[in-house]
Amino acid sequence: MTATPTPAASSSSSSEPVRVLLAGGGSAGHVSPLLATAAQISRRAPGAEVLVLGTAEGLEADLVPAAGYELATIEKVPFPRKPDGAALRFPGRFAGTLREVRTLMRERRIDVVAGFGGYVCPPAYLAAASARVPLVVHEANRRPGLANRLGARRAAAVLTAFDGSTLPGARRIGMPMREGIAHLDRAARREQAVRELGLDPERPVLLATGGSLGAQRLNAAVAEAADDVLAAGGQILHVTGRGKAEGLTERPGYRVLEYVSAMEDAYAAADLALTRSGAGTVSELTAVGLPAVLVPLPIGNGEQALNGEQVVAAGGATMIPDAELDADRLRRDVLPLLLDGTRRTAMAEAARAFGITDAAEEMADVVIGVARRA
Repeated sequence: MTATPTPAASSSSSSEPVRVLLAGGGSAGHVSPLLATAAQISRRAPGAEVLVLGTAEGLEADLVPAAGYELATIEKVPFPRKPDGAALRFPGRFAGTLREVRTLMRERRIDVVAGFGGYVCPPAYLAAASARVPLVVHEANRRPGLANRLGARRAAAVLTAFDGSTLPGARRIGMPMREGIAHLDRAARREQAVRELGLDPERPVLLATGGSLGAQRLNAAVAEAADDVLAAGGQILHVTGRGKAEGLTERPGYRVLEYVSAMEDAYAAADLALTRSGAGTVSELTAVGLPAVLVPLPIGNGEQALNGEQVVAAGGATMIPDAELDADRLRRDVLPLLLDGTRRTAMAEAARAFGITDAAEEMADVVIGVARRA
C-alpha cells in the first residue's frame, strides 16, 4: 500500500479530531461524490483527518491529491466472474489486501468508514466490520452494486441518490456534488456563460455530451443533425469526450469541445441537454434545473435507464433508447423541444423540484455524527 501526501488540512480546535476513511474510486461516479463529501467534512469539522482509499489506476490517483487529500492505494482485486486463473488467485490476493486495510485503519485510528462503491470498498467494509468501526454507505444508482450490497448489511447508515433502492434501511439524500454545480444559478449565469463559450445568448443552446469518455452514438447523431438545428434557430454546445472531436467542424452556432473542466459553465449556458443517464449526470441536471433528453447507456445491469426513470416520471426529462437515437430522431424529437420555451420552462421546474442540492452537506453530517458517536 502506498500513501500520497498532500497539503495539511486546517488545524483542529479539538484534541481529538474526527478520523475518516473515505473508500471509493475508479470512475467519476465514485470519485466525484467522495470528494464533494470530503470537502464538506473538512468544512463542518475543522481539523478532521480525511484519508481516501483508492487504487493507483483509477481517476482518484490524480483527483484526490489535486483536491488536497491524502490517498492510500491498494491493489485492484475484482471479484471473479468466471472460473479461471484469476479466480484461483483471488482468495490469496484479497486476503492480502484485507490485511493491508486493517493495518491502515488501526495505525490511523479510523473512527468511521464511508464507502461510495467500487473495487476498494469490499476490503474496506470487511476491515471495518472486523475492527468494529462504524460504516456509512452511499449508493449512487437505483440498482446497487455488489460492494454496497455487501456493506449495507452492517452499515450504521445507508444513503442513496434515488428512491426505491433495495438496500436495507436506505434513505435518499441525493448525490453529493461540488458546490459550483449544486448551488448554480443558471438564470443569473446564463448570458455570461453563453458568451464565454462563443455562442449567441439570444438563441437556445443544446448541450450534447456523453461524458468525459464521450458517446459515439450521440456524437454521430448530433454531428449529422447540426446544420438542421442551426437552420431552425438553435445552437449546439457539443462536448465530444477526449479524442472524439476528430472530423467535426466548428461553425457559428456549433461549438465543439472535447472536454469541459467546469461543467457548471456548460449547464449555465444550456437550455436543454442531450446526455447519458449516469447517476451523477441525472443528479446534476436536476440539481441545476436543466431539462434533458436522456439516452441511457445499454450496458451493465441497466442502471442508467433506472436512474432516469424517476426524473422522466416527474416531468423533468424525456428518454430515448440508445438504439433509437439517430439524426432523424434528434430532428423529430429533440429539436422541437429545444425550440419550445414554454415546455422547457415546465420541465426545468419539474427537474429542479426533483433534484437535491445539499446532499454533500447531509452526507458529511451523517459521517461526522456516526464518527463522534463511536
